[in-house]
Amino acid sequence: MLNAVNERMGRELLEALKEADKDDDVRSIIITGKDRAFCAGEDIQDLRGQYERGENPRLGERLHYKYNPIIRRIRQMPKPVIAAVNGAAAGAGAGIAYSCDFRVAAENAKFIQAFIRVGLAPDSGTSFFLPRLVGFAKAIELSLTGNELTSKDAERLGLVSKVVPTDQLMIITRELAAKLSQGPTRAIGLTKRALNKSISSDLETVLEYESYLQEIAGATSDHLEAVRAFFEKRKPVFKGK
Repeated sequence: MLNAVNERMGRELLEALKEADKDDDVRSIIITGKDRAFCAGEDIQDLRGQYERGENPRLGERLHYKYNPIIRRIRQMPKPVIAAVNGAAAGAGAGIAYSCDFRVAAENAKFIQAFIRVGLAPDSGTSFFLPRLVGFAKAIELSLTGNELTSKDAERLGLVSKVVPTDQLMIITRELAAKLSQGPTRAIGLTKRALNKSISSDLETVLEYESYLQEIAGATSDHLEAVRAFFEKRKPVFKGK
């Protein structure tokens, strides 16, 4: 049902991310949806019984064990994660897309801040990522109105990296993933850590953290290979180490 996240899907997505994180042969990850939607957010069928009985479910608890670990894993994973947005990304589904490092959108894709439509506040990292991606004014407009954002408007706002023909989405996304997979994976992971840190830190903290991360990056085999390739006037061959 438009890839709404039920209990099983939530567990399987988190497990898949953990496996990809641990597998040294995996150097980039693509998250996409099946058929005509990316993800419609929470599957309220899981909670139908409670609602029909007039009970309010403990939604905060569900975030703690279901969605928050997924968002954390995407951001903390030292590998690039690409959202191939093949259709509607709504509610928590939009939050998952926002948390990825890249968003490639099909022409028919759209982003919907659906929380307000059902009397809820944003979750799944939406209130953190959306203002940083599109600016505070646009973020609050989208969040309070629940208006849909088309793929073209999302591109104009910088929310997505590019918009591509729907039938070319996975071809172009896989090309990007392949390119990233050939890059210096350790440096990519350290870069994610640096940018994550910078979002909520002052300049002095960031400068110190950059020094710490650069010491690690400077000791990698990929860095040594890149400098040797520069001296030898050839293209470096990165191995992610």
